[in-house]
Amino acid sequence: MACSSLLFRAAASLPPSLGKNSLLSFRTSTSCTSLSFATIRTSRRSEIRSKRSPISSKLPISLRTASSSEPGAMAENLKDFKVDDGNGVKENGSASESPSGHPEPLSFNGTEKNGIPESSTRKKTLEELRWDHSFVNELPGDPRVGGPVRQVLHACYSKVTPSAAVDNPRLVAWSEPVSQILDIDPKEFERPDLAQFFSGGTPLPGSVPYAQCYGGHQFGVWAGQLGDGRAITLGEILNEKGERWELQLKGAGKTPYSRSADGLAVLRSSIREFLCSEAMHHLGIPTTRALCLVTTGTSVERDMFYDGHPKLEPGAVVCRVAPSFLRFGSYQIHAARREEDLALVRQLADYTIRQHYPQFVDLPFERQVFEESTEVGPSNAPVEVDVSKNKYASWFTEVAERTAVMIAKWQGVGFTHGVMNTDNMSILGLTIDYGPFGFLDAFDPKFTPNTTDLPGRRYCFANQPDIGLWNAMQLANTLHTAGLLSTDEAQYGLGRYADRFMEEYRQLMSRKMGLRDYNKDLLTRLLNNLAVDKVDYTNFFRALGNVCSAANVSDDDIWLPLKPALLDLAKERKKVWVEWLREYTRQLAGQGIPDAERKAAMNKVNPKYILRNYLCQTAIDQAEQGDYSETYRLLKLMQQPSLRSTPKAGSDS
Repeated sequence: MACSSLLFRAAASLPPSLGKNSLLSFRTSTSCTSLSFATIRTSRRSEIRSKRSPISSKLPISLRTASSSEPGAMAENLKDFKVDDGNGVKENGSASESPSGHPEPLSFNGTEKNGIPESSTRKKTLEELRWDHSFVNELPGDPRVGGPVRQVLHACYSKVTPSAAVDNPRLVAWSEPVSQILDIDPKEFERPDLAQFFSGGTPLPGSVPYAQCYGGHQFGVWAGQLGDGRAITLGEILNEKGERWELQLKGAGKTPYSRSADGLAVLRSSIREFLCSEAMHHLGIPTTRALCLVTTGTSVERDMFYDGHPKLEPGAVVCRVAPSFLRFGSYQIHAARREEDLALVRQLADYTIRQHYPQFVDLPFERQVFEESTEVGPSNAPVEVDVSKNKYASWFTEVAERTAVMIAKWQGVGFTHGVMNTDNMSILGLTIDYGPFGFLDAFDPKFTPNTTDLPGRRYCFANQPDIGLWNAMQLANTLHTAGLLSTDEAQYGLGRYADRFMEEYRQLMSRKMGLRDYNKDLLTRLLNNLAVDKVDYTNFFRALGNVCSAANVSDDDIWLPLKPALLDLAKERKKVWVEWLREYTRQLAGQGIPDAERKAAMNKVNPKYILRNYLCQTAIDQAEQGDYSETYRLLKLMQQPSLRSTPKAGSDS
């Protein structure tokens, strides 16, 4: 049996066996645990809390439509489709959501060279960077600097010192577009001491290193304090545009939050994170970035396959860059601890709004509470919530929408994060923490790149939109517990998640198919066919642009443009594809768009290159032997994913 849903299920009643302490129903099969939206019977006294979470709040969550002008988007538009395996066996599936993460052409102010912006802004040396440590200056910190692993109370961070053992570190790769964001002179990456700075071996002038305190739900279970166990933030840099960018070293040593780990990272995982964060950005997906990657010159013991056979691997540190590394769990930990720590939720929310959501700073704080019926569900008239009366409601709604857009974009390129715990959810709606991620090869809704997730497949490709909502609910619970959100405001924000996801999904899938208008039936049949025939997701959509819209094409010829992706099909399966293509070409012909024009537009949203595992592994194998040319070649390729030609190793083209 497969996943019981690929996306959201709307208007599902809460199973009696679930109990009163869960926000979402979990349906379990032999191969996949799927989440579903639940219509929850509530009263004013009923308490809803996340599964095994210490955060208890009177938050009877049910998805209401965000506004009367956007009726029942989830119930109407996200029906399950059935995957027919060709033997009459039906497996539940659904229009595997693809995001609207259209890879727009690179666009920068100023001229470009090889896709890299050339700016007139004066470039700086590392010593000239403009630091601004708002996080440590405006929020309470741990009075103890460094020290052993421990519970850190009443604080948002602990000051630490990078401690990874360093012996003749070397620069592996760096991203010129990111250096330009930070106004760093490219010549700085020729400095002999650069690797010392970015390995943590030598303090970067002006930095104030710290590790952030946060908690989180891991695989649906509250895990308590987690925190930055091997990531050390150096501080915030203000560029010439006034933008705030945090620099963070991942793999720079132990912190009070390292638990039983060593705080280090290996070259293998660091190359994957460095390349994928840059690849995702150039695919048009919100993400943290990577400035550079260095080896430490020392070895780290790792059990790569978790089979009891550890080995020594080259150590490495990647410098991650983002406006903020705040996560949902950054707020959860303080609500979970209650008492005096509960006030930190509002203090941290105020800081976040002030620094990253300034559009809400001057809004009032008036929680809106409406009379609730004893049963809340899609059949009830939606409550008109004016979030402008509560800045925290406005902020939460924006966070929910950004999260929805991000995940929709993941679905569009076939990206599977693998570890969507709440401590891995960015408060800015960025893809964060590249661990066991993977891109779809053959279209498989149940795909998960995380071997730890294999028994239940909670974080499989199909479940990502549901998980995003579940995580947003945990953030809503936190803000409600802190008195910042009413039930109705939380429901409104979660409803906007649902609507925003569908808006983004419909738009992107229409563009990927070259259609002016979203055609649900055509897409559902397409995804069904892709799943049955295990078609390569990326290659198929790239080839789809080659289909001719002419009506007088024979059955033998109509599917030829897709043959490189479909390969050899059985006669009965070929017939199914021809039927689909006939309807598809009728839709194309009715639009009146020239084929060449349509193909050019489709190629912009259907990348030719994604960061496939075998590509990464080739770069890793060479890098472990001291040859970084393949890492650079892949970086160049990922910066221009729609290129027709492939850059050669060592080439700047």
